[in-house]
Amino acid sequence: MDLREHVRGIPDFPKPGILFYDISTLLRHGPAWRTAMARLAALIAPYRPDLLAGIESRGFLVAAPLALELGLGFVMLRKPRKLPGLTLGLNYALEYGTDRIEMQADAVQPGQRVILLDDLLATGGTMAAGIALLRQAGAEVPAAAALIELTFLGGRQRLDVPFESLLAYES
Repeated sequence: MDLREHVRGIPDFPKPGILFYDISTLLRHGPAWRTAMARLAALIAPYRPDLLAGIESRGFLVAAPLALELGLGFVMLRKPRKLPGLTLGLNYALEYGTDRIEMQADAVQPGQRVILLDDLLATGGTMAAGIALLRQAGAEVPAAAALIELTFLGGRQRLDVPFESLLAYES
């Protein structure tokens, strides 16, 4: 099955000059979505994860069902003040400004192998910050993955772990 047929490109969203790769068309096609999860599971299983972590919010749509597929737990990396209890957080630089992600302080145990997932890898800033936050919590991060990689933005080069994706777009 060609999963590209189920990813819609929307020009000029969220602003002029941007081509947005919309996974909602993939999500609503059951057989394609199941195929995507099975293929992604096959890519990350060799890294022997103990947990999967997803980046808010579309990363949750990838990591949670994949964790279920692999029989693993799932950890949320969220925007500030969205999680109850004690949290760990990390500020990181964006192209124009800064952002912050947080996770519950007890979400991972020291030494657990956690793979970080998102729907799409663009410039890699958020993914790199997520890896750093997981390590701050004591996790080992053997790899990261996404459904889609925008290779022309070079995000993979910002990561210091192996990176897996199902679909790569050159422009």
